[in-house]
Amino acid sequence: MSRTALRICPLCEATCGLTLTIEDGTVTRARGDAEDVFSRGFICPKGASFGELDGDPDRLRAPLVRRDGQLREASWEEAFAAVAEGLGQVLRDHGPQATGVVLGNPTVHTVAGALFVPVLLGALRTRNVFTASTLDQMPKHVSSGLMFGDAFAIPVPDLDRTDHLLVIGANPLDSNGSLCTAPDFPGRLRALRRRGGKLVVIDPRRTRTAKLADRHVAIRPGTDALLLFAMVSVLFDEGLAAPGELGAHLSGIDEVKGLAAGFTPEAVADACDVPAEEIRTLAREFAAAPRAVAYGRVGSSTVEFGTLTNWLVDVLGALTGNLDRPGGMMFPLSATGGWKRPAAPGKGFALGRWHSRVSGHPEAKGELPAVALAEEIETPGEGRIRAVLAIAGNPVLSAPDGDRLDRALAGLDFMVSVDPYLNETSRHAHVVLPPPPPSQSPHFDYAFNGFAVRNQVRYTRPAVPLDPDRMDETEILARLVLCLSGQHGADPATVDDMVIGATLGKAVADPTAPVYGREPAELAAGLTGLTGAERRLDMMLRLGPYGEGFGADPDGLTLEKVLAHPHGIDLGPLSPRIPGLLKTRSGTVELCPEPIAADVGRLRGALAARPDRLLLVGRRHLRSNNSWMHNVPALMGGSNRCTLQVHPDDAARLGLADGGLARVSGDGGELDVPVEVTDAVRTGVVSLPHGWGHARPGTRLAVAGADPGVNVNQLIDGSRLDPLSGTAVLNGCPVRVTALPLTVTMTAQGD
Repeated sequence: MSRTALRICPLCEATCGLTLTIEDGTVTRARGDAEDVFSRGFICPKGASFGELDGDPDRLRAPLVRRDGQLREASWEEAFAAVAEGLGQVLRDHGPQATGVVLGNPTVHTVAGALFVPVLLGALRTRNVFTASTLDQMPKHVSSGLMFGDAFAIPVPDLDRTDHLLVIGANPLDSNGSLCTAPDFPGRLRALRRRGGKLVVIDPRRTRTAKLADRHVAIRPGTDALLLFAMVSVLFDEGLAAPGELGAHLSGIDEVKGLAAGFTPEAVADACDVPAEEIRTLAREFAAAPRAVAYGRVGSSTVEFGTLTNWLVDVLGALTGNLDRPGGMMFPLSATGGWKRPAAPGKGFALGRWHSRVSGHPEAKGELPAVALAEEIETPGEGRIRAVLAIAGNPVLSAPDGDRLDRALAGLDFMVSVDPYLNETSRHAHVVLPPPPPSQSPHFDYAFNGFAVRNQVRYTRPAVPLDPDRMDETEILARLVLCLSGQHGADPATVDDMVIGATLGKAVADPTAPVYGREPAELAAGLTGLTGAERRLDMMLRLGPYGEGFGADPDGLTLEKVLAHPHGIDLGPLSPRIPGLLKTRSGTVELCPEPIAADVGRLRGALAARPDRLLLVGRRHLRSNNSWMHNVPALMGGSNRCTLQVHPDDAARLGLADGGLARVSGDGGELDVPVEVTDAVRTGVVSLPHGWGHARPGTRLAVAGADPGVNVNQLIDGSRLDPLSGTAVLNGCPVRVTALPLTVTMTAQGD
């Protein structure tokens, strides 16, 4: 018997609403939910393949426990007993700093990841936390933290009202957007063009987004900060800096002007390989637009000057009066974002509160660079990482020099992996705890609603009942919390009760909260929901900026109200939030933070730099998301291929033929890969996609293993970092490329 159910797609940051067709407990079809208040029926190939991913036969159904060197199926009780014993032994013998936590990209796509990972980290008390952020977005967190006092106060482009969109190192037609939650990004860009707006793309590749643009600037990789600084210089030199009403909340304008003086268009033109007059035109058009916004992402973050680039994106918006303004760069207000507080100075944002043991890398946002994980495991001495807890992470493929990390993980005393697959990283675990497929899980976008281009709230319960032999991911992580806090065997519900009690206790003691002075137990008793996770969601909605405040505003949000609107509730367009959101010590937008200003000297050194080798950049595919969708047949093939893209002029010079083989050599190693000759990349640049390299033994990924590709990150040794954020330099890395005879067998990671 067939039925339909609604589900928010968890496969990228667009968070589109889906309508699933379910037959006998199996998802047989997925289409866009035409009534969804946010996505309006849009769907991409990933969402359309939801059923195939959900029912992937390679997904683990039961826990695995290592016995006699082999991972074997075990009961949940056996698995958690092994976790309590293995992790407990490391903690007893060596303390919490002997453990490391690895968090992968999918963690932020789940209810469990949002609600329980912070509790887990609090229970473990380790400073050795490594996430995908230092392989992707940490520069934005750092620049936002320094400017606004809050690392999560990230302005997003107000796509639906802007007149001029400047895209830097981003390809949202393939990525569906990142740190900018916008279902149907292609449609929104086409709407911009229809209303007479302009799209400008700065990217060394002629991406699908660049093809749609009015202007495409094929910049030399890694020089975005130079170009943006030159645009800022033009604003000052030509009297185009006009912050408007925002000016009353800005500090540091004169200091930025002084720093920009040495970065004129003429000074940066050769380094960027962009004519000075074109840079001036970019600045003038941006300043002249009635409403303009700049948007930079992975390509401008995973570079040597990633934090400076992200800072300059927001400086450009502030100086032209487009920060915190409709049609410009605005701050979303999530329904679970906490109660509104009056504007006041805050504690600010600090970097380097502790450092890594081996190389002394400073922390950023409570995290250490992902590239430091291998050396922290390998290097003997007090504080060496002996145990790792990995949640939805596959750093063997996603981080630089996976071969080294692969060897390091094999030498751990104990490792736990929460992952639905036995992949290149989880294969090293002593215990693997598989969460259920997404159809059997609830969904609420705790993270991505904070980056959404329109305020809204949506929640979907599991579309399919949980199989009797599976365990909900919230319970998996709750049991891990209990194991780490010495309470193995206790009721997992106690974790939710503890969080609810602590949150309400804090709220009733805060004079700015809607429940100030009330009794936490009375408030907790009024919460609704079928599970502890739902009760926590109900609490957060009630306390949130649109919430009913436990009776303070009967028209406000509760879980019951959200459930009564299965296609979501539209909360309106983004609205100005400065100064209320600022948490800087000055209470202003600090345009020239000291760590930023100190790093500008390093950027000056790049003015004279000229590459003597080809520069490597990555690329994303619409039908994949990092390394975790290559096992879905419907998403493989076509344009989703692991090839080395080379410009025809470079191919002719190097003797490369389309469809032939090339050897690519970098700081971290070399790879043999098929060549794709195309003018989609500029001269002097080659491109390999991220997330491939599925050829290591001991995995259970039949589809991915049949077409493994090569791991682009093996060309990178991890020595190149953006020092402020600890982010690995994955783009703009120098490589050498030589032609190979067709008879050469392709190499792959792990062979």
